[in-house]
Amino acid sequence: MALQFGLFVPQGWRMDLLGIADLVEAYETMTHVAQEAESLGYHSIWLFDHFHTVPTPTQEVTFECWTSTAALARDTQRIRIGQLVTCNGYRNPSLLAKMASTVDIMSHGRLTFGIGAGWHEQEFRAYGYDFPDGPTRLRQLREAVQVILALWTQEQAVFEGNYYQVRGAINQPKSVQKPHIPLLIGGSGEQVTLKLVAQYADACNITNADIATFKHKLSLLKRYCGEIGRDYQSVKRTVLLTVC
Repeated sequence: MALQFGLFVPQGWRMDLLGIADLVEAYETMTHVAQEAESLGYHSIWLFDHFHTVPTPTQEVTFECWTSTAALARDTQRIRIGQLVTCNGYRNPSLLAKMASTVDIMSHGRLTFGIGAGWHEQEFRAYGYDFPDGPTRLRQLREAVQVILALWTQEQAVFEGNYYQVRGAINQPKSVQKPHIPLLIGGSGEQVTLKLVAQYADACNITNADIATFKHKLSLLKRYCGEIGRDYQSVKRTVLLTVC
């Protein structure tokens, strides 16, 4: 498979819309970058799922991830669109499955659904979300991806977990892409996250790793795929790099 390149659109989270006073102009800046990336032949555009700027929360613009994803689905025509990554703790997974199905149809089948356990404690607490410890967030993520896949593939989804319960949920329409929207799990945790990728995901994402670390993480993913009898080549491997 040839190497493919995507980029983040300016969304505000990293102060990348600083100095644009007009809010409509700020949004249109995000759209224009997406359209330019499409015209230049980039494979994909991506959004963060955060509410406040970093490294310090400010009053600067930060556009919400999923409404922006939906808008960009209509502002572009060919480029793929995804999140790196949706924070599982911010939305109920059955609702997320429904949202993603709708956006996939809006985009004519161009969505990659990225999800992770979440990490930004200040943001969780500022918006009134519980912030459980890391192992709990990972257990929640495990259940969430099962819920999402159930709503994407079952006529009436049923799931009984410790954190989420779904009892006959109907998700119509499901998606343009078959058998379902590609599911990307972000994170490189060696004991849990990469095992979740092997078991459930169509793609992984590892952030800002040097070459040696990236190779090590992928060797673990390959081993975990082998342990459950999955073809390692069926998992799309991606890396997020900050370029200055």
